[in-house]
Amino acid sequence: MSENKTDTGMVIKIGHLYPTLMSVAADRGNLFSIERRSKWRGIATEVEPIFVKQTPDFTKYDLILFHGGADREMEIASKDIQHKASSLREAAEANTVFLSVCAGYQLLGHYYKPFDGPELKGVGLFDMYTEGGSTRFMTHMALECNFEETGTKVLVGYENHSGRTYLGSKAQPLGKVLAGWGNNGKDGVEGALYKNAFGTYTHGPVLPKNPWLTDLLIQRSLERRYGKVKLLPLDDSTENAAHASALKLAMEFKGTMSAIEATSWKR
Repeated sequence: MSENKTDTGMVIKIGHLYPTLMSVAADRGNLFSIERRSKWRGIATEVEPIFVKQTPDFTKYDLILFHGGADREMEIASKDIQHKASSLREAAEANTVFLSVCAGYQLLGHYYKPFDGPELKGVGLFDMYTEGGSTRFMTHMALECNFEETGTKVLVGYENHSGRTYLGSKAQPLGKVLAGWGNNGKDGVEGALYKNAFGTYTHGPVLPKNPWLTDLLIQRSLERRYGKVKLLPLDDSTENAAHASALKLAMEFKGTMSAIEATSWKR
């Protein structure tokens, strides 16, 4: 991809929450995807890492990333994020864009109760709660999403979680499960939406193989600061090939609890 040398003068201010504590399963690739697709269009990005014991005004960011982590890291994050909770909720109400993945997604709900361990308090940004199960969903996933800007699109990724998430009346699902297990393996939906806040279990990382979602996050981040924006189109042939490959895997492994156990070399 050749980079667009035209400077639009626009900038996206990104807050990366707990970048070293909570960034498993290649989730950092989501940041790289946003940075690169913005740069190709002449859009600057300013990234500020936000660590434990730091309490910035989250409303100053256009986009906040909050990725996955194990239960031990979640305990630390759960305690610290209570000092950040009111500002995070204020940012969501001010239409700041959020992308939260797995553990980050769970901690933006009311609480996460591990299968074995004390309840971890969340932020309450999403009207939802999560309870740990005795088995993990570890497989390729695909879901159908619909947004005004994009129409109906398929999101692909890889889920790896034992938590079962249940949405309340004030949260909408991100999409309808086509393959995989989603929030809880029962109600057929995945992720959560509230205003410009997106929550999902999809790792991979999710954005490089779903350029339409990356662009939606970029567009909404820019429009919060600059008003109506139309993004220049990019050559997504490589990204679309990755998407097609991931979708093929999701449909091949549909119905399996663990894609690892279902692979031919494990049989």
